[in-house]
Amino acid sequence: MNPTRPTTSPLSPAFAGHGHVTFLGAGPGDPGLLTLRAVEALAGADVLIAEPEVLEVVRGHARAGVSTPELTIVDEASTTAGVPVLRDAANLVMEAARGGRRVVRAVTGDPGLDGNAGAEMLACATEGIPFEVVPGVATAVGVPAYAGVPLRDAQGTDVRFVDARTADERCWTEVGASDGTVVVSTSLDSVAAAAGELVAAGRKPDTPLTVTIAGTTTRQRTWNATLGTIAQVFKQGKVLPSPEGHRPVIAVVGERSAPAQRDQLSWFESKPLFGWRVLVPRTKEQAASLSDQLRSYGAVPHEVPTIAVEPPRTPQQMERAVKGLVTGRYEWIAFTSVNAVKAVREKFEEYGLDARAFAGIKVAAVGEQTAAALVDFGVKPDLVPSGEQSAAGLLEDWPPYDPVFDPIDRVFLPRADIATETLVAGLIELGWEVDDVTAYRTVRASPPPADTREAIKGGGFDAVLFTSSSTVRNLVGIAGKPHNVTVIACIGPATAKTAEEHGLRVDVLSPEPSVHKLAEALADFGLRRREAALEAGDPVTRPSERRPGARRRRTT
Repeated sequence: MNPTRPTTSPLSPAFAGHGHVTFLGAGPGDPGLLTLRAVEALAGADVLIAEPEVLEVVRGHARAGVSTPELTIVDEASTTAGVPVLRDAANLVMEAARGGRRVVRAVTGDPGLDGNAGAEMLACATEGIPFEVVPGVATAVGVPAYAGVPLRDAQGTDVRFVDARTADERCWTEVGASDGTVVVSTSLDSVAAAAGELVAAGRKPDTPLTVTIAGTTTRQRTWNATLGTIAQVFKQGKVLPSPEGHRPVIAVVGERSAPAQRDQLSWFESKPLFGWRVLVPRTKEQAASLSDQLRSYGAVPHEVPTIAVEPPRTPQQMERAVKGLVTGRYEWIAFTSVNAVKAVREKFEEYGLDARAFAGIKVAAVGEQTAAALVDFGVKPDLVPSGEQSAAGLLEDWPPYDPVFDPIDRVFLPRADIATETLVAGLIELGWEVDDVTAYRTVRASPPPADTREAIKGGGFDAVLFTSSSTVRNLVGIAGKPHNVTVIACIGPATAKTAEEHGLRVDVLSPEPSVHKLAEALADFGLRRREAALEAGDPVTRPSERRPGARRRRTT
């Protein structure tokens, strides 16, 4: 047994034939805060019972077909107050476990701090149902960390945690008499009342206070105030009254939450694209790494396919070419896109072939993403452009045909039906014969859902990334033209020209024809925009938060 792995699978041999329950802490909301053990437990679950707030956080790590019964709100008083209590979870957990299933019960934060989870653990123990606990990042600890509010200093300040919903007079008196840091779990519309309790218990009205809502997510927002001014800050900022007043918040009271300190330590909300909704008009597979990069800048990517990929109308040409790979017809095969790799891979699988069929054949990839798709297939490309990631860049590095060193003079080029002739003409000029084969067809994708189309046309997106001229034409064709407040970012001059021809103002142009450089350029734009607002003493807002019809100040 590996000594570094003290945990076991959700169903160890000792529990074979019996149900098993994993009580799992899903953290405050950021999916990246799930532990490795949590991900492992989710992958083995038959039934996933999660609080609504964390269902999307954990569901992506569960296997396909996992059962996710919906929790029912049964507490009328809590429903009226806007803070529903989910009391049927224990029944769902026990029913599934009695049936011999592997159950994951996911709660917000840490299960050790969740009273309902504790009661459910006791029910399992009473019935002899084996269970385990996977700790998570506690909300009261994780949210201040993301808000840039350290809870302790080098002198070891005391930290007290208070749940305002259950705190009694004795609790308030104890924390009011302390000069340590107090972390209060409460709701947005109850913050002022909690501040009043602390002042009444002895804390000074000028004690610094920070309040964070939707902590650790890209909807996070933090207010700086004092115990005595928080009600006024909310009123002046029109934070309250609000229909979302019941939403949970974490308030931190004490010198560690001083505004001057948070200005320096607010690492999360100061990300260059924090909270920006960015439209990525590519398929989910193509957009995966780009979306991850955007998230690292604080953005919320929204992937909208503009192109659908379909097989060629006549597959015979592709079939002959793949057979030619096996029989030694080609010296080179050149892949110009991830879709081309996918098309050849699917044809290989159809014939029962694998990457070994490329033995003895030189392989070229037009760019890094295409090369990565080949590596995933088990093929390391021999040639990737050292400069521009394009057909022209590939031609600059492609060797001319040499009858002495090249026993075969033929290149297999699987590509889209609408691809340009640049690569074919260049290879012929270098002395090569080219089998130019349609491996797949690109067609315009179906329109996105109505709410996405409305957001595109109505200014609901902060930015859109155009990675080719076809993405411009197709997005406008299936969803309409992006609103004037939306920042338009283009991968190169040709794409920018197409955008301008469609009446769009181009704000960001990538310095290189790379989707990752394009994302970097958008982040630089967002950072300059943020710095300009702070320098002018203006609040930092997203482009979509500008008033309709307001004159835009262009950032260069």
